[in-house]
Amino acid sequence: MPAMAPVSRRLRSWLAVVRPRWVLASVVTAATIAACSGTTNSGPGPGSTATGDACTSSAQCYPDVDAGALAGQVTCLTQLQNGYCTHTCQSDADCCQVAGECPFALPEVCAPFESSGQQYCFLGCDATQIASVDAGTTDPTTYCQRWANATFTCRSTGGGSANQKFCGP
Repeated sequence: MPAMAPVSRRLRSWLAVVRPRWVLASVVTAATIAACSGTTNSGPGPGSTATGDACTSSAQCYPDVDAGALAGQVTCLTQLQNGYCTHTCQSDADCCQVAGECPFALPEVCAPFESSGQQYCFLGCDATQIASVDAGTTDPTTYCQRWANATFTCRSTGGGSANQKFCGP
């Protein structure tokens, strides 16, 4: 037994040095995982729909969908705060036509954006659209904050006579 005593002292000495580092590494790792586990949309709802995700370039949009199969060109509307992933469209039918594009089957609208002359898919928030799904609310702002992003409201696309309501910053 006397031969074991030096090993125990060395082990205790080693643990005294390593344990605090291991605990710190574990805390940092857990904090990093927690910080990185959210979606880009950061909404409190069940997750992100690709339309409306934050972006700085179109390459960041629709990561889980074959972008080439979408009905229009993938676009990041950088003029909206934090960017807004979308794609061009001709009608509402062009939105959500590819598997995985709209994972929660929430209604999207094809509408002109501001004075760009181009139509894009947006997460719609008109009262009739909200009523068409079991969204847990009938209030447009609550709907947008629950299903799109905690900072979004139900606002106008600003597209003139073909204007639509959408969840946006």
